Amino acid sequence: MARWTKRLLGAGVIAGAAYALWRIVDERTRVSRLEWTPQPFLSPPMPVPHQPVVAATSWVEPADGACPVSHPVKAKLTSGIFHVPGGQMYERTVPDRCYVDAAAAEADGLRASKR
Repeated sequence: MARWTKRLLGAGVIAGAAYALWRIVDERTRVSRLEWTPQPFLSPPMPVPHQPVVAATSWVEPADGACPVSHPVKAKLTSGIFHVPGGQMYERTVPDRCYVDAAAAEADGLRASKR
């Protein structure tokens, strides 16, 4: 009798561990990029693709007068001009803001340097 009790208890422990593992795997596979919006009564919810959150600003403050590698475009707010890497005045410019790309600087109302 004790032998069968041990076997039954061991099988229960193995089954419980297998069930816990299955729940973890099942939960991770159910992750979806859809959000659901409620609809009027008697209508099923409508799926809406998940929109990633975009950062509010595309610029960062310069550190010690230099732009980080991730934001190479230098901008001067007093003149309203931005300088891209490789430009004639890029190395001489001490930036007020650093942008990801030229489009982000233009979106903030700055213009490209003529040189």
